[in-house]
Amino acid sequence: MTDRSEHAAATAPITLRAMTAQDLPAAHVLTAELRWPHRPADWEQAFRHAEGVVAEVDGQVFGTGLRWRWGPSAATIGLIVVSPAWQGRRIGHRLMTSLLEGLEDQALLLHATPEGRGLYERLGFVVTGELRQHQGTALPAPLIALAPGLRLRAAGQNDAESLAALDAAARGMQRVALIDDLLAHAEATVVLDEQGEARGFAILRRFGRGHVIGPVVAPDGDSAKALIAHLAGVNAGKFTRIDVDQASGLGEWLEKLGLKRVDAPTTMLRGGPLPHAAGAPIYYAIVTQAIG
Repeated sequence: MTDRSEHAAATAPITLRAMTAQDLPAAHVLTAELRWPHRPADWEQAFRHAEGVVAEVDGQVFGTGLRWRWGPSAATIGLIVVSPAWQGRRIGHRLMTSLLEGLEDQALLLHATPEGRGLYERLGFVVTGELRQHQGTALPAPLIALAPGLRLRAAGQNDAESLAALDAAARGMQRVALIDDLLAHAEATVVLDEQGEARGFAILRRFGRGHVIGPVVAPDGDSAKALIAHLAGVNAGKFTRIDVDQASGLGEWLEKLGLKRVDAPTTMLRGGPLPHAAGAPIYYAIVTQAIG
């Protein structure tokens, strides 16, 4: 930063305002500055379903935050980004306070970096678990035996409604528009089928440095492995990422697919828990760390 910009940073008033699509190029610059992998297309997809706020000085954006409302009682928060030149000035706190307005009675989920965890705890979020971010060049995966009556098949045009219902049952949030968007941009979607009825699914799509597998919804761990193994095989030889819950028990198995653990953000919740009925499918891999 030049002396002139340092002086401006010290004296100019900081403004928070609603984020617009015109802010996406500046938002991408911020994540690139932090070496986060988001492409402009990743920002565009995230923002299509979000409400956002930016922090700026003299028209220059140096901070962002997004929230996603999923139905009447749940939301996720993410992409809380502050340029390193502006960190240490409670900008993150101001962004979060703005995003939390109007969400007092909702269950709020986020995934925290070590740097952000303290702020979120002061705002009432509690630790509920950890993610395991795995990535690398995917290896061909051995097939996983399925229980009798189950099979894998490609998703069809008539599956969108049932897959959104599975996602809602597993995640505890109503995300029909998001699932429709993910399906529309997927490179492959595989469904766990039982006599014509979807019991689980997984999506492979472009994200960041290559491809990501997620979400993954399945009734049990073996079924989740079968879904993931299929898509890892589809993407063999290419950079692949998947973010799974630590409690899934999939970490060691994913390592054998060439997907090494590289990060472990903290899962935090305020005002929960998210609903999950007995017998509902399990949410094994998330969409992104921001969206949840």
